[in-house]
Amino acid sequence: MTKKMLIDAAHAEETRVVVVDGNRVEEFDFESQNRKQLRGNIYLAKVTRVEPSLQAAFIEYGGNRHGFLAFNEIHPDYYQIPVADREALMREEAEEDDEPHEPRARGGGGDDEDEDEGGVVGDDDDDVMEEEVARRRRRLMRKYKIQEVIRRRQIMLVQVVKEERGNKGAALTTYLSLAGRYGVLMPNTARGGGISRKITTATDRKRLKAVVQSLDVPEGMGLIVRTAGAKRTKAEIKRDYEYLLRLWENIRDTTLHSVAPALIYEEEDLVKRTIRDLYDKDIDEVWVEGEAGFKEARDFMRMLMPSQAKKVQAYREPTPLFVRHKIEDHLSQIYSPVVPLRSGGYLVINQTEALVAVDVNSGRATRERNIEATALKTNMEAAEETARQLRLRDLAGLIVIDFIDMDESKNNRAVEKKLKDCLKDDRARIQMGKISSFGLMEISRQRRRTGVLEGTTHVCEHCGGTGRVRSVESSALAALRAVEMEALKGGGEATLTVPRAVGLYILNEKRNHLARIHETLGLFITVVIDDAMAHADHGIERTASEARPEHAVVVRSKPLEAYAPADDDFDDSAFEDEEEEDEEVVAQDDDEDEEDERPRARGGDDEDDDQGDRGRRGRRRRRRGRRGDEPRSEETPRAPRAEQARDDEDDGHG
Repeated sequence: MTKKMLIDAAHAEETRVVVVDGNRVEEFDFESQNRKQLRGNIYLAKVTRVEPSLQAAFIEYGGNRHGFLAFNEIHPDYYQIPVADREALMREEAEEDDEPHEPRARGGGGDDEDEDEGGVVGDDDDDVMEEEVARRRRRLMRKYKIQEVIRRRQIMLVQVVKEERGNKGAALTTYLSLAGRYGVLMPNTARGGGISRKITTATDRKRLKAVVQSLDVPEGMGLIVRTAGAKRTKAEIKRDYEYLLRLWENIRDTTLHSVAPALIYEEEDLVKRTIRDLYDKDIDEVWVEGEAGFKEARDFMRMLMPSQAKKVQAYREPTPLFVRHKIEDHLSQIYSPVVPLRSGGYLVINQTEALVAVDVNSGRATRERNIEATALKTNMEAAEETARQLRLRDLAGLIVIDFIDMDESKNNRAVEKKLKDCLKDDRARIQMGKISSFGLMEISRQRRRTGVLEGTTHVCEHCGGTGRVRSVESSALAALRAVEMEALKGGGEATLTVPRAVGLYILNEKRNHLARIHETLGLFITVVIDDAMAHADHGIERTASEARPEHAVVVRSKPLEAYAPADDDFDDSAFEDEEEEDEEVVAQDDDEDEEDERPRARGGDDEDDDQGDRGRRGRRRRRRGRRGDEPRSEETPRAPRAEQARDDEDDGHG
């Protein structure tokens, strides 16, 4: 199918870029004018604080917050050590460079691929030569501590490697890297050259190594050939390398004439970065909406790849570019946490502070022959769609995917392989785990840019990002409790500011409570409505230490009583009297039983025994019936019995 790159630069406030394969969106990137990308910028900065407990320094570089510079990101050239020690350090480095060592394979893929003697690029288009640099940094950290070699107010040239996020400042490094179309130049990393790990063909690697050696890279610098340069000629790679060298010279000249903190080099905007990083020969057309964006894209393409400049075309139709290609509907789904699958299942994506949770649900997927087949098909579709959503939304950090449980282990392996194959084209560094016995898979993904939700949304002022708000009743009670705490500090007058719904509830349902606070604690409350206030917020402002005459407490003949629950006719003392009465009745029953035993022993008449038993049961029933009634004096229960006896005698005579 036709592969196109669409650039929407019609509005200066926001620029959007998508790469579509047929009707499917494969890549998406955006840049807001209010939140420019800091990653890749180079600053002349100043050390403001050295923190031995963290083995790091805080740097003032001109951003919103101070940057964080770890000790292992500081180049030895900045160490404040004697000249003799520096020379000894250089000799040790030269000796280690002469000794061969085996590079370690990194997790997440590529264990069987060849690597150059000079090192490798961790992933496609990655800017940092991690393995070799990390080896040196560990050695230096074993020998020195940051408080011994770095001083406050020291000047450094730093580069941003991680954006500011929340309350965290940007992460910085002194190991600079300048990215071009086909290569990455590292001006202060001598042993950092090599070929991208994703270039696996032996002939290409051998040819590119010869090309790099013929470029005569200056001592103290390193050059990485990116994946995009795998099939490029020596002339194209050399032209890109010379462009990076000129860029570095400009950075040096600007640094010498600047005063810290200052911006030395700003990474290209989204249009240039897109052509540099996303464009390849498989893309047939590049459509740009907006005259300024079109001229910028065409000029940059002519400088990098003159033969491909004819593919850049301006879009001037009245129908918007993304609407014409039916892209807007796909992009609107990025803001929804629910992502539908083809078979009828769906994903639920929730982003939190610590991780990203992806829940897989079968939904209406009922076409398979059994539950295992349904789970396998849904999980396979979920693996493919999750890999795409990670790229589109730039979900980074720890990602936990909750797949549907499957009984057969071979199905779990099939889902793992499917997800790994779908993630191989992702430009971010990724580490994958295996599906656990709970059906969970953990993925660690590098953050390459600000996510769509972070860059285009803000935290809700009502719920604070939780997605739920307090009810009107709960908010009203919280405000009243705060009023009570304020009243305990002393009487007078105060103003309670609440939202409209909460204020109406207090005035209509809790008016007596406000009056009781006024009479008992002497604080007169004025309720003020503020429609702009968040639903669960309230404000209390004390306006006077003494109440005005018109707000004075009205003295009543009978003081207002505190709130008491409704009486349910339950008397604890009566309950105690009933217990005592029960004990007396049981004692009387025992005595009567003994008296009845004696006549039965003398007479031995069965008929009398039956009548005596019936009489006792009748008396017990009458006694039990009286236990639940109100307590009466001991004389009261005897009177009915005497009257009943007289009635029985009259009946007998009658």
